[in-house]
Amino acid sequence: MTSSAINTDLLRSGLADLGLENGDRVVDALAGYAALLLKWNRVYNLTAIRRPEEVLTHHLLDSAALSPLIDRFAPAAASLLDVGCGGGLPSVPTAVLRPALQVTGIDAVGKKAAFVNQAAIELGLRNLRAVHGRVEKLSGSWDVVTSRAFSSLTDFVTLTRPLVAPGGRWLAMKGVMPEEELAALPAWVRVEAVERMTVPGLDEDRHLVVITPVDQRR
Repeated sequence: MTSSAINTDLLRSGLADLGLENGDRVVDALAGYAALLLKWNRVYNLTAIRRPEEVLTHHLLDSAALSPLIDRFAPAAASLLDVGCGGGLPSVPTAVLRPALQVTGIDAVGKKAAFVNQAAIELGLRNLRAVHGRVEKLSGSWDVVTSRAFSSLTDFVTLTRPLVAPGGRWLAMKGVMPEEELAALPAWVRVEAVERMTVPGLDEDRHLVVITPVDQRR
C-alpha cells in the first residue's frame, strides 16, 4: 500500500540520514501507514497533525529516529512496549524498521488501539499488536519500555516499573531537555544517558532519556 500524499523521496533520504534501511519494503510500509493515519484521522482525531509534510517529519521520521538508539542502548532487545501509543507512534514505525522486534502498544483510548491493530493487519506487521487499557493494569514484561510525550518521567517509570524485564530499560522520547523531570526522578532508577536526537527535516529539540532500574535483580 502506498500513498502519493507522502513525499517518498524525502522519506527515503531521511531514513538514509538516520542510517536506517530505506528500501521499497520500508518506504512503502511507512507511506502506507501515513495514508491510513491521515484517512482515519478525518473521523477519529488520532493526531493534531494533518498536513502530509508534517506527518513525514513530526511523526514518521521523528519515530524512526528511535530505532538507531534502540540498537545502541538495547541491542539484544526482543520486545518493546509503547506506552500511550496513540495512533501508533513510535510503535508502528518501530515495527516496520525492526521486524524481529515484538512491539506492543497500549492506549487508554479504544479507537487508537483499534487503529494500530488495523494498521498492523493492513501493513502485514505480524510483530505488532495494540492493547486497549491502562498501563497500570497491564501484565507482562518487555526489554524496552518507551513513550513519546506520555507523561512526566517520574509517572512514566513509576507506572511501568513492573513491566521492565530484568536487564531492560526505559527509553523516553522528549522534546526540550527535561531538566526538572530528570531532577525529580526517584532514587530507584539511574539515568544512563540523555541523547540529543536529530530528526531530518525537523528543526525542533528532541531528546531521548535512557533510564535503568537501580536493582536489576527485581
